[in-house]
Amino acid sequence: MVPNALQAVSAYVIPPLLGFIVMLGLALVSLLRGGRKRTNILFAGICLLGALINADVALVSIVPDERLALRVDRTVHLFFVFSIPIYIRFVHEFLGIRGRRWLEVSAWLLSIAFLTIVPTDLYFSGFTHYSFGRIVHAGVLFHLFSATVAFTVIYCLAVLYRAMKESAENHQRNRIKYIFGGLGFSALLLAFTILPVSGVPVYPLGNFSFIPAIFLAFGVLKYDLLDIGVLIRRGTVYFLLTGILTALYILVIFLFNTFFLSTGSGDSFVLSLVLALIIVLLFTPLRERVQSLIDRLFFRGRYDYRELLREISGRLASLLSFPQIRELLIGAITEALQVERVTLIIAEGAVFRLYEGKEMDGAAEPPSAETALLIDLLKKEQRPLSRAAVESRPVGEADREAITRLFDHLGAALVIPLPAREGLAGLIAIGQKKSGELFVDEDLELLTTMANQAATAIENARSYEAMEALNRDLERKVEKRTAALREVLAERERTQQQLIRSESLAAIGQLVAGTAHELNNPIAGAMSLVETSVETIAGWEMQADKRDEILDDLRFSIGELRRSAAIIRSLLDLSRQTQTYVEAVDMNRAVDDALRVLHNQYKNLPVEIVKAYEDALPAVEGNFANLGQVLINIIRNALQALPEGKGRITLTTRQPSADMVAVECRDTGIGIPAASLKDIFKPFYTTKAVGQGTGLGLYLSHEIIRRHGGQIRVVSAEGKGTVVTVELPCRRREA
Repeated sequence: MVPNALQAVSAYVIPPLLGFIVMLGLALVSLLRGGRKRTNILFAGICLLGALINADVALVSIVPDERLALRVDRTVHLFFVFSIPIYIRFVHEFLGIRGRRWLEVSAWLLSIAFLTIVPTDLYFSGFTHYSFGRIVHAGVLFHLFSATVAFTVIYCLAVLYRAMKESAENHQRNRIKYIFGGLGFSALLLAFTILPVSGVPVYPLGNFSFIPAIFLAFGVLKYDLLDIGVLIRRGTVYFLLTGILTALYILVIFLFNTFFLSTGSGDSFVLSLVLALIIVLLFTPLRERVQSLIDRLFFRGRYDYRELLREISGRLASLLSFPQIRELLIGAITEALQVERVTLIIAEGAVFRLYEGKEMDGAAEPPSAETALLIDLLKKEQRPLSRAAVESRPVGEADREAITRLFDHLGAALVIPLPAREGLAGLIAIGQKKSGELFVDEDLELLTTMANQAATAIENARSYEAMEALNRDLERKVEKRTAALREVLAERERTQQQLIRSESLAAIGQLVAGTAHELNNPIAGAMSLVETSVETIAGWEMQADKRDEILDDLRFSIGELRRSAAIIRSLLDLSRQTQTYVEAVDMNRAVDDALRVLHNQYKNLPVEIVKAYEDALPAVEGNFANLGQVLINIIRNALQALPEGKGRITLTTRQPSADMVAVECRDTGIGIPAASLKDIFKPFYTTKAVGQGTGLGLYLSHEIIRRHGGQIRVVSAEGKGTVVTVELPCRRREA
């Protein structure tokens, strides 16, 4: 069976019980967070008095003995009468008023005077019973106390209002708004409590005084992070929500009284439990709907920040210039939040640079000591820091004053850290809003996100600029090295030309040495025959048979002289040092000329020279002397590769394609080792004995063919012979 005390509990007791819990919680939070600060201690005292009043309302309705209930009520008011001096003292301490001690003393004396009448019927004379519970009945002097309370509230509100108007700092002005709103709303609710105490059957709305107490708590404890606009929004939501639930509450009680109490089957405890469950179930969905309605009606502009954040994020991601990022950041914050000033302090090496406005000169340097202290504090906080919050941070007094001076120097109300991989890249100092509002949660979320993205963008820009500088330096070095390489290549080219000329001169020397005998013998023979013929013709009479003999000798002399002329012509063609590549070179003739030059080297050797020339071979555009030198080198190597000069050399010319001519030299010599094939075109590489070769023949031949736009290939099998193929385009291609 449910105890009688619980059966007597009315559902109307729930609001004061809720108020008791909220007010007591606020008092504890204020003491725990505020420590020994007088403002927080006084606020905790106000909350404790509010908790006592709410507990009193609940106990008066629960205690069945009216005399005991009256004693409880009077005991609570023995403390509550001191709310007058505590309120005044709280406002004075909050505003820093020191010259009105007389008013505070007068309030204390007046409260002590009321203390003497609280236990008498002049203050409370009994109870009045209503459908919503038992309410104390006011005595004659209670109305005097109420008037004193009203005067106190009016005085405090007037002082707060004046201070709010005179304050030039947004932070202080908004703090006063919290207190002004909390006291004003509480006074309005408590004023309606006079009605049921005076005998008017109206539910005491003072039981809902915990709602403005919540506003007041946010204003005192978290003023540095919240704006009054957000508080009003939340307060409006909960106020409307409270009204809806109260109306539902009263409707259910009315229906319950109508249908159950009249039959005697009602159970007030069960009703209270059911109502509590209904409120718990309906609170969250109703709160969301009401808050959505308030946001649509009054706070549409707040959600533009999301679009702004998306826009800024996209633009920051596309920028790789440090000045452009800074200009975008300062411009976006100034335009979006409508602040008076935005300043960037960026760490550049061991110093800090200050950037403000759109000039972005970065010439100014903030005070280094103060900046270092603020940076260290932000590293510990890892979140936005307001000027007012510096006062409550655990730093030394000298450091606190230095940081405050820096805030004043920058004209900043708020600083946002710019996080980096190691420590902070700097900070954003933001001035007050032009509208006078404080920075709300949405502002801080926007600024923090923008700061994080900006820090990443700045770091990327610095990396990009460093990479660009590195590239420029690398390009300079490459250009320098390239110039040196070009000089080396030019020198190499000159050396190659000199080597080619030297080899050509050497070939000419060999040519002269090899052809001297060829020239001297026919010339000497012709000279001898001519001299003999002259002597014969001079000593003899001319006869037919002698004349025929003389003619034969002369014809032989003419043949020998013609052969000498051909040898001399080949010598002259091969000895030309021109480097033009526009001659029409007959490769069949070039091979014959090379053989003619080398004839003295192989005429006494048991070597077979086989010629396989293709008729109507097209001419090659090139340099006759250079190509003749290549053929001399190739044929001479083939002769030197024959063991004891015995073997066969096959010289073939052909046209593998319409615009290509090939010359092939195939020998049956000793061949080239496979390990040496990859090196035969390198300068100074030779497999011949010392003194028999310079190692430049094939190298120079390769270079000459390359300059003609052709190619030279060597295929060799050791012990079987070698095939050297030269392919040349009919029209020279640039190598």
